[in-house]
Amino acid sequence: MKSEAENRGPADTRDSDAQDLVWIKAIARGDRRAFEQLYTSYHGLLARFLIRTTSRRDLVDEVVNSTLWAVWRGASRFREEAKPRSWIIAIAYRTLMKALRDQPFDIGAATGMDEDADDPAGLPEQHNHSQLTEVQQWVGAGLRLLPPDQRMTIELAYYLGQSCEEIAEIMNCPVGTVKARMFHARVRLRSSLTALGGDTRNEANPQ
Repeated sequence: MKSEAENRGPADTRDSDAQDLVWIKAIARGDRRAFEQLYTSYHGLLARFLIRTTSRRDLVDEVVNSTLWAVWRGASRFREEAKPRSWIIAIAYRTLMKALRDQPFDIGAATGMDEDADDPAGLPEQHNHSQLTEVQQWVGAGLRLLPPDQRMTIELAYYLGQSCEEIAEIMNCPVGTVKARMFHARVRLRSSLTALGGDTRNEANPQ
């Protein structure tokens, strides 16, 4: 079952950001109930994002918990001009990168798509579950062939709905670098998925 944060669509992103901000302000005042609500909302999203990024399953729970603990400790320093979702994801990204540097092993090797993950190809609703799972596994195989920085960019754009500007902030790089990574990732994916026997005609573009 997906968390509240994972179920967000473009239409309710603004309201969700407002709710996140309410929680963060309450957390800054030491409100444990607000922290529990934010934890429930984000735990699944962060875990799914991280497990697509590294095969280190042993690190995923550690990084998720460290990220949310950092939110608890740093809520009072949150800048309201930033988006709460991007701020939390950025903490998770930096925490993961540090963990992989401290404990290097198979860096950037994804384990594949979770069958409950959001559909990156924008498939029609009439696709049944087995077809959807097959396509997700196929796209996951293509993603695993991308360099880590390109795969991370695609994950942030397609699965977490981050803009190029937000990805640049999360990954601490220029917007131009994000756009270049996305371009090269698309080229690689198109080639890889064709080689894997797929059809890239339904490739979707991030908003």
